[in-house]
Amino acid sequence: MSADILPNWENLVKKQLKTEDIYSILKKENLEGIHVKPFYSEVQKPLANLPKVEENTHLVARYHESLEEDVFAFILDHNVENLEQKAIFVNNKDLAGHISPKEEDQYFSLIDVFDENQGIIDDQLAKELLSKDFRRNICVDISLHQNAGAAIDQQLGIALAKTKELAEVYGPEILNKLIFRIAVGGNYFFETAKLRAFKIIFNQLSKEYGFNETPYIFAETSLRNKAVADNENNLIRSTLELASAMIAGADAVFSNNYLVNRSTDNSEEISFKQQIVLAYESIINVFEDASNGSYYVEDITRQIAEKSWALFIEMEEAGGYLELLKQGIVQKKIYDHAVEEQKWVEEGKIKLIGVNLYPKSDVKRSIDDLYSEKEIKAVRWAEMFE
Repeated sequence: MSADILPNWENLVKKQLKTEDIYSILKKENLEGIHVKPFYSEVQKPLANLPKVEENTHLVARYHESLEEDVFAFILDHNVENLEQKAIFVNNKDLAGHISPKEEDQYFSLIDVFDENQGIIDDQLAKELLSKDFRRNICVDISLHQNAGAAIDQQLGIALAKTKELAEVYGPEILNKLIFRIAVGGNYFFETAKLRAFKIIFNQLSKEYGFNETPYIFAETSLRNKAVADNENNLIRSTLELASAMIAGADAVFSNNYLVNRSTDNSEEISFKQQIVLAYESIINVFEDASNGSYYVEDITRQIAEKSWALFIEMEEAGGYLELLKQGIVQKKIYDHAVEEQKWVEEGKIKLIGVNLYPKSDVKRSIDDLYSEKEIKAVRWAEMFE
């Protein structure tokens, strides 16, 4: 790239904006503490191209009999007989207890063994799951944290801290038995960078134990930015979230129903077919790291990785995830960020069409009605206006 492109660009913008102080005007605020430049001409330190575990991204549907012939991967909440040559993501601990996979079966657990309310690991459940012949036995679920309003570095720091707790109890060999359930929000490039950053810091943690592991990522669409009375926009938002996850190299993707408080056979089918369109029309489910080399994405990936790793170290020095959970510190940190985020929605800094932009109702609830600093719970931004 020519060395004079940047100055020429700056001069043009100064002329257009009629000011010498262009960077204060072009600066874009974000709640993640990530520095975003208006123009990128290089990346200081290229990041490693980390592969995903699966060759092709699993496109996961909630099980329905009508989909059985056409869908390869299902989430199961109840037992279904004779599901052969399928990838099965088990979402019910009672069901997991009754499953005895055959050698050729592909079973994955989406069951988190952490009891967030008591601040403990359910040891009996963990041992039962580890005894199963699953491809991935233990789920580290941080989708709740995203839906509760946690910052990106909080989500990833918590994921690493929970991983460390498991490795300390069950041995570092558990690292290649984990599946990470991560909710992908609406900040398109940041969310791509989030998954890429998580691969980097998980790989870094695995090296501390003498391994060179890449995390298995099960990415699902967020509930945080969805609205009850805005189905069409929900569909658009979740499609972009799926694209973020696929481009970042998620191993499996799942679209939550775009009808927030109800479900129909038709809505379940449409939610799944969002993935089909992206995979087979855009062909973005086969890349390991499609955004590698993008100056912008590389830069924010590095920043997110550094912030998340620093938070993980801070948590470990303070006693670890479970100890901080018992003290209420984790809950308070997530609460503080979630409330600040909700204020941005209330003030219109975060725009949701049909909710705070061109609203369909004049209902408004207070932040105190929605959030509690003592509890990690999912809250949708739109609940304030519903």
